[in-house]
Amino acid sequence: MARRQRSLMAEINMVPFIDITLILLIIFMVMSPMLVQMQMNVDLPKSNAANTTAEEDVIRIEIRRGGEIFIGKNSYTLKNLERELVLRMGNANKKTILVEADKEVPIQTVVDVFDAAKKLGAAKLGIGVMAKN
Repeated sequence: MARRQRSLMAEINMVPFIDITLILLIIFMVMSPMLVQMQMNVDLPKSNAANTTAEEDVIRIEIRRGGEIFIGKNSYTLKNLERELVLRMGNANKKTILVEADKEVPIQTVVDVFDAAKKLGAAKLGIGVMAKN
């Protein structure tokens, strides 16, 4: 009788390693949205300068109670406002229009100012608000 010589199996079984890796991948995929949501409740520091755009790129339009429209200290009607915006905007793709209206001003006046700015190609439109104490 001839004896067969047994050889040692020198291969590593990779199936358990792959199983554990896939389970960890699934756990991280499920947990990552929860971690992002938990990180969104951050108490940010307060600042007086809340505006992140450069001051020269912002055109501030103030609408007072009586419906008067101001840019800086100059008063404008809606038709004059369009001409003034053409002069101030120059390259419209970088300008932001910030409308600061009194709460007693009719919304139609604010919409008219937005329409004039959008028609001239303003990049961004915004409404200025006061910070609550």
